[in-house]
Amino acid sequence: MELNFKSAMPLHVQLKEILKEEILNGLFKDRIPSERELIDRFSVSRSTVREAISALVTEGILEKKHGKGTFISHRPVEEWLGSITTYNGVVREMGMKPGTKLLYQGIETTPGSVADTLGVDRFYKIDRLRYADEIPIALEIQYYPLDIGLKLKEFDLNDAVIYDLLEMSLGLNLWKAEQIITSAQPTREEAELLQIKESASVLLIERLTYDPADNLVEYLRGIFRGDMYAFRVKLTRKTGLG
Repeated sequence: MELNFKSAMPLHVQLKEILKEEILNGLFKDRIPSERELIDRFSVSRSTVREAISALVTEGILEKKHGKGTFISHRPVEEWLGSITTYNGVVREMGMKPGTKLLYQGIETTPGSVADTLGVDRFYKIDRLRYADEIPIALEIQYYPLDIGLKLKEFDLNDAVIYDLLEMSLGLNLWKAEQIITSAQPTREEAELLQIKESASVLLIERLTYDPADNLVEYLRGIFRGDMYAFRVKLTRKTGLG
C-alpha cells in the first residue's frame, strides 16, 4: 500500500491506517519497522512517522515499553457479521490459535427468562471460556432445549466445536440467527476469568439460532473483551433514498 500525496487526508493519518491494516493482517510479528525504515519506505518526514505511531499507541494497537521501545499490542480478533460462524474458525482466520475451557454444564431451570425464550421448563446450560493464543477473550453461555443438551453432554466440550456437533453429529440444520450486540460491564467473576478490570467495558452478544422449521436450537449469551474482539460488517448504500 502507498500514500496518496494528493489526498486531502493528512499523511500521518494515511500512514497510521496503512500500518494498522498491516498489523491486524499479521504482517509484523512483535514490532513494526524502525522509524528510518518507514521514512525510506514511504518517503515521509520523521515527524509524520512519529505522529502515525503515536496515534496507534493511543488506539491501543501499539504499546510503548519503557526502556525497550514500541511493540505491537495483542491483536483484536475480528468477526465479520452476516453469516453463522464458529469462534474457532474466526480465530484461525486471524492466524491465531483458538482454545476452550469448559467451566460448567448441566440441567437448569433458572433464570426464568431463558426458559421462556426456549419455551421449556428445564434446559441445558454450557459455560465455556474461549481463548486466542492462550489469552482469554470471551465467556460463552449456551442454552439448549433439554433433548439437544443431553446429546451434547456425550462429547468433550473442552475441544469440540459445538456447531459442528449440532450439524454433523446431531443432524440439525442451523438455518438462521438473530443477534444483538450491546455494551456492558462484567461482573467480578467475569472480569477475573477474562483477566480484565471490573470497570472495563465488554461486548454483550445475544444470539438466537433456528433450524429451517423456525425451531429455536440455541440461545447464546457471550461476554467478549472489548479490547480483544471486534465485529465488522460490510455496508452498501442504496441510491435513490433520501
